[in-house]
Amino acid sequence: MRRSAALVSIVLAASTLWACGGAITAASQDRTAEARRMVDSQLRGRGVRDERVLAAMLKVPRHRYVPREMQRSAYADSALPIGYGQTISQPYIVAFMTEALKIEPSDVVLEIGTGSGYQAAILGELAREVYTIEIVPELAERARRTLEAEGYRNVHVRAGDGYKGWPEQAPFPKIMVTAAPEEVPPALVEQLAVGGTMILPVGPRMGDQELRILTKGEKGIMTERSLPVRFVPMVKPPSGPEP
Repeated sequence: MRRSAALVSIVLAASTLWACGGAITAASQDRTAEARRMVDSQLRGRGVRDERVLAAMLKVPRHRYVPREMQRSAYADSALPIGYGQTISQPYIVAFMTEALKIEPSDVVLEIGTGSGYQAAILGELAREVYTIEIVPELAERARRTLEAEGYRNVHVRAGDGYKGWPEQAPFPKIMVTAAPEEVPPALVEQLAVGGTMILPVGPRMGDQELRILTKGEKGIMTERSLPVRFVPMVKPPSGPEP
């Protein structure tokens, strides 16, 4: 009798595990379906054509880079708040900016404005190395943990002043800025390699902003203006007390 009861317990436990596993698998499939709809309607449907970019956007689980309370909306066609006054960009903007950089597998990319770490993960799928800077220490640490948990060993996160860039790793063939300065930061232009490309939003906090694509040649910078956009402002660290 005891043996029969034990057998029943084992069968029930196995059934429970199978049911949980089935639920987890179904949930995972649901998110994959959402990601595929995002890629097909929001990206392909708006003209994103780079297959490597589309594959990265399909592969990286966007819902793992947003706060728990926002995960239901992770694949929606909009930017989402991630805390500390910052956002994760709309999927189309992520894909557009990534495609515009034309990243090669051998490239080393500088990103300014780590935020949730989602854009850094997309870059990490495409480039050899990614160096990313976040002004908010709490966001930098959260992004670092998420990226490590997702297995990105080629993405390096620093908490610090994005206006200064990452000079010890310069020059960079590709630079992406995901917050809007009022003017292009000179240090980032200096750290862009000759022949390199930088993409960034430029404009005032409450006014019109535009996405600019800068190419650095031997004789200077060529600027292409593309989309009107609205990004959070690029923040400078607070100045210390007057001496």
